[in-house]
Amino acid sequence: MDKPAPRSLRDLPSVELVLKTEAASALRMRFGRAALTDAVRAELDEARTALRAGATSSPVAEEIVARICVRLEAADRSSLRPVFNLTGTVLHTNLGRAVLAEAAAEAAAIAMRQAVALEFDLATGKRGERDDHVRELLRALTGAEDATVVNNNAAAVLLVLNSLAHGREAVVSRGELIEIGGAFRMPDILLRAGAKLVEVGTTNRTHPSDYRNALGPDTGLILKVHTSNYRIQGFTAGVDATRLTEIARAGNVPLVHDLGSGTLIDLSRYGLEKEPTARQALAAGADLVTFSGDKLLGGPQAGFIVGRRELIARVNRNPMKRALRVDKIRLAAIEATLKLYRDPDRLAERLPTLRILARTQDEILAQVRRLLPLVTAAFGRDFSVDICACESQIGSGALPLSNIRSSGFAIRSLCHGATLERLAARLRGLPTPIIGRIDDNALKLDLRCLEDEAGFQSSLAELNGAREGEPL
Repeated sequence: MDKPAPRSLRDLPSVELVLKTEAASALRMRFGRAALTDAVRAELDEARTALRAGATSSPVAEEIVARICVRLEAADRSSLRPVFNLTGTVLHTNLGRAVLAEAAAEAAAIAMRQAVALEFDLATGKRGERDDHVRELLRALTGAEDATVVNNNAAAVLLVLNSLAHGREAVVSRGELIEIGGAFRMPDILLRAGAKLVEVGTTNRTHPSDYRNALGPDTGLILKVHTSNYRIQGFTAGVDATRLTEIARAGNVPLVHDLGSGTLIDLSRYGLEKEPTARQALAAGADLVTFSGDKLLGGPQAGFIVGRRELIARVNRNPMKRALRVDKIRLAAIEATLKLYRDPDRLAERLPTLRILARTQDEILAQVRRLLPLVTAAFGRDFSVDICACESQIGSGALPLSNIRSSGFAIRSLCHGATLERLAARLRGLPTPIIGRIDDNALKLDLRCLEDEAGFQSSLAELNGAREGEPL
């Protein structure tokens, strides 16, 4: 004969009873009956497990629903959650790189909400080209004869190589065979593009004769890669773009210049190190130039190809172009971002990436001092909070040697049980996570990227509430 269930187990409400409560009806309207029913069953299973393990009382239906509400809201929350980027890396690849300008976000929202003339010529009523939405902007901003856009710069390089050097040789300096994020290496991109890599020079020194000696009947192009994500210093030699143009012309092969991060303006006006612009690369003689949209340019993820009209036409005829094209939402944001560059005097006000990079240390230090009492109170007696000088990085492979003076907080543990790792995890668990970095036995919060002070204060208030009853 089966042993009767303990009274506490028999007291558990049934699934149907829980679903009939008023609170459950409200949850059904928000999350749907199937999700609600699954959550009720899961919560009741956990309650049974707890009772068998020694719990002395059964939760009533209202308690079950309250727990389910927390469970369903957590499951419904997007994994692409907004965060406070206080890492000190402005264009943080893992945190989405550039924050879009309001104009770009609004343009993307319009494209999402309604039909748009993506590949439709309103003047003729016939099919159009999606590149037309940005072609003239890119031509005006770079001086190129023609332009096209794909989904990122790695795709731009891949497409150009496949279009111009498939089955042929691509000549590259050994010192420019870079690796970009995610362990993607330039030699691998060349291989996938169907080009045959011809390395010239050495890691630290490449001369004009190295290129000239490598050219032959099987050469498809010369590729110059701007080493935007590292620098080789000391006993070095390279061939500048102008000299390389002369070699390419003499060999009757196109010169492709990959700028990597890339920029459309002289960054020195914002106190940053100079980077070659797309216009300068074309003026130096490159036949095609490739660069990114979501790094220094401050737009959505994209890869731009600008240069000679006949070469752009070859690129656009490649069947791979369709696989690498951008959708209407991103194209709308790209167009809006590029339009901001037509007014360079107001660019830093309207483009978040430049606005953040242009912030002065004095401005950030004033913000740190305003927030110091709040931050000190939030972390309690187990941690010390000190103002510290920081060195912000641009990130995403851009200007690797150009750190920017900044300010922030250095938080250190004052007791054995309060670890920095646990504190960092608690900050990541906030409704709007705060992401810093652990360095020099301190959790450092660099405030260069902090523009929403009110939101930051609200998150710290949540930390105060969460700390009650559970040590950091």
